[in-house]
This record gives sequence, C-alpha cells and structure tokens, in this order.
Amino acid sequence: GAGARFSLTEHRMTVPASSQPTPEPGYEIHEVAQLTGLTPTRLRAWERRYAVVRPERQPNGYRLYTAQQVALLRAFAALVQRGERIGDLVTRPQEDVIASAEAVYTEAGGGALGGLLAAIRALDRDGLEAQVAQQLSLLGLRRFAEDVVLHLAEAVGDLWALGKLPIAAEHMASEVLVHALKGGLRAGRTGGPLVVAACLPGERHEWGLLSALAIAQDEGWVVHYLGPDLPLDQVVEACWTLRPALVLLSASSPVRVEEALADLRSLPGRLPPRVPVGIGGSGVEPFEGPLREAGFRIGVEALTA
Repeated sequence: GAGARFSLTEHRMTVPASSQPTPEPGYEIHEVAQLTGLTPTRLRAWERRYAVVRPERQPNGYRLYTAQQVALLRAFAALVQRGERIGDLVTRPQEDVIASAEAVYTEAGGGALGGLLAAIRALDRDGLEAQVAQQLSLLGLRRFAEDVVLHLAEAVGDLWALGKLPIAAEHMASEVLVHALKGGLRAGRTGGPLVVAACLPGERHEWGLLSALAIAQDEGWVVHYLGPDLPLDQVVEACWTLRPALVLLSASSPVRVEEALADLRSLPGRLPPRVPVGIGGSGVEPFEGPLREAGFRIGVEALTA
C-alpha cells in the first residue's frame, strides 16, 4: 500500500502530481501481490476460477495488470479480509464492490478519512485545508502522516484508478497534503543529525517520501527536503554544501529508477566521505540488487542502520 515507513510505498496508481501525460503503468504479478496482499497463487486462482480480472499476457507469458485491475483487486482483497467470499463478491455489480471497499478505506484511516475524501471529491479546497489543519493539530505530524496521509494516498490512488475520482481532485488533494507535510517538516527543525532528501529525476510523487521524513523527524533527524524531480548532480552539490549524516532518495516508478540507474550507481562515490545514501519507494524493488551493490541502503534500513 501507500504507506510504509520508508519503504516509501506511495503506490504507483496515484496520479502524477503534474499535468504532463504519462504512460499507463503496467504491473507484473509480484507487484500486484505486494500492492494487494494477495499471493501470486491466489491471484492466478481467482483469475482461473472467477475471471475476477483478465490481465494482458506479455510475449514472455507473464501477466501484466492495469492500474484499474489492481485497484479492483485491492477492493476485493479488502472485502475478503473482512470475511466476505470471493465467489459471492464476483456476482455483485462492480459498483457495489467498489462502494463497499470505500467504506473499508474510510474505516482504515479512522473517522477523519471519510470527511477528507468527501472534501476531495467535492473539490472543496477550503474544507480540505481546514480538516487537514485540524488533524495535524490533534495528531501531530508523525501520527498525521502514518494514520491519515498514507491511508488517504491509498484511497485516492485506488479511487482514481477505478474512475471514481477526477484528476483535478487528486491534484488538489496532493497540493494541500504536500503543503501541510512540508510545513510540518519546516516547523520541526531542531538539533540532531541532518538528512537530505529528494525525489529522483522525473519523480513527482511526494506523499510517501514526505510521510517517511515526518517519521524520521519524530525520531530525531533534522530534515532538509530538496523537492521532487531533482537532478542527481544537484543532490551531490547540496550534500557537499550541507554535509548531511544521510541522503534519502525516493522513486514510486521503476521507470524512473531504470532511467537514472547508471547515475545512481556512481552516486555514492560522488558524495562527501562517510555520507550513506538510502533509496525507497515502490519503484525500487526490481533494482534492489544492483543498488545494494552500488552501496545504497534500501527502504527503512536507511533510517535505522
């Protein structure tokens, strides 16, 4: 799901926070298993027995799922986890299944999530900002990130992929939530080791990284966030100026990691001496081996090692 303690799993179904068109993402079965909590064996069984979804078959025989199919599978998985039977669910209209899953998403984030989603759907920016400010005040930055933002990212991504949320609503939600998280990070600076963080070139999904940084800040790190879509040369330059104790990078799409892989491999050697670098996000998993070989810490270990 979208939430991870610097697995930075801002899952890839979330619409890019940019008006630039991007290719429709495809998901292989191991990624779908990670995003839905369903094993590959169960995914294949559901396809064979119930035709829940029919993924495209690639020339190599591997299944490739669309964002909408993954979102629908997440809805089925959420309801099965609540005790419903997949054989019964597949006989129901898809609209009913999605509506029932929405209720599960709302409960997962507590009562606050329903109000936030209602404001997002209504394009009620003032209402959304007021609710976000209230939740921040009640929960503090870390709990707001863990208990609200990460659940909301999942719900917004799924609802968009299912065609239940317009792009304008997702963009508005992203602007409001990102602004709130950045404000909380700026307000929390105190003495402690410095972590410099950025999203890879072309990467504009910020919710997951900012939520991870909120957790890091609560654990004593001083956070310096450089922003989304940052050239790696700029990361290096900033590190020689700021001399951080840690560098964190984020990528929600494997495409971004693949595009930057050559530069990423050389990055640890370009940083100041004894400055470790970590990387997280749902785009990292296919490249974990070469990134570890290059000297990267992966996911949560970056903050705890």
